[in-house]
Amino acid sequence: MAWILVTVAGLLEIVWATSMKQSDGFTRLWPSVITIVTMLGSFGLLSIAMRSLPLGTAYMVWVGIGAVGAFIAGIILYGEALNPMRVAAAVLIVLGMALMKLSTQGPVA
Repeated sequence: MAWILVTVAGLLEIVWATSMKQSDGFTRLWPSVITIVTMLGSFGLLSIAMRSLPLGTAYMVWVGIGAVGAFIAGIILYGEALNPMRVAAAVLIVLGMALMKLSTQGPVA
């Protein structure tokens, strides 16, 4: 259940990061409201997941989902650059999250 909570928290992080960009520095009402509500939800779910997951693992996966998701959202929604170095960086983040998750599963038999 904790992994589901971290995943949903990470997805909410993508939403709040994207809506924060759309809020234009918190000068637009609805994007600002969406940012604050999803931010609170994301932090809340992360804090619940941290009851049973190691701090570093939970935080890294949460940040990784948000970072890679925001990277993809920036490309799709704002036409941000898509080049080999940025893609490689995103791939490294995903690989790091996978390794961190595997490290919490105990020794491989």
